[in-house]
Amino acid sequence: MTSAHPQPQPQAQQHAGAPQPHQPPQAYPPPPPGGTPQPRAAQDERGDLRQDVTRRPRTGARTVPRTRKARLRVAKVDPWSVMKVGFLLSIALGICTVIAVAVLWMVMDAMGVFAAVGGTVSEATATDGGGGFDLQGFLSLPRVVTFTSVIAVIDVVLMTALATLGAFIYNMSAGLVGGVEVTLAEDE
Repeated sequence: MTSAHPQPQPQAQQHAGAPQPHQPPQAYPPPPPGGTPQPRAAQDERGDLRQDVTRRPRTGARTVPRTRKARLRVAKVDPWSVMKVGFLLSIALGICTVIAVAVLWMVMDAMGVFAAVGGTVSEATATDGGGGFDLQGFLSLPRVVTFTSVIAVIDVVLMTALATLGAFIYNMSAGLVGGVEVTLAEDE
């Protein structure tokens, strides 16, 4: 076997009478020790000899990291998962509504809004024999929080049903027009 670059043979098979295993020629010769590989001559399509140039990395060139992007399409939305997420979000919104109304009521009561408006309404609705409408008693904190809680429960049911219905409608329309396309990019 003759080659420009002899291949090392295993120690056990270097006997004179033992058959040598086939060693395929190497596509790229190993670089000479202590230096860069030298250009080698090759033939192009016309048979002319040309000099191959070894590529060297550019020095001083800035390499900008490439941001990988993927275009995806939301083809179907699972109505069961939409219902679960919609239910949890509407419960959170209901709790926030009840807390916000209670805080707003306490702030307005501390500012004296109910006393001033209640006095005006009581004078306007007073008759000769009795007092007028008691707005402060009607808009007490327990009554306002109870009313807000009932409204919040109704909102939870309606928002969950509407989110689920929206998932069904999206699936039908995505079947016709293909769905929503989203482009995702990798953060660097």
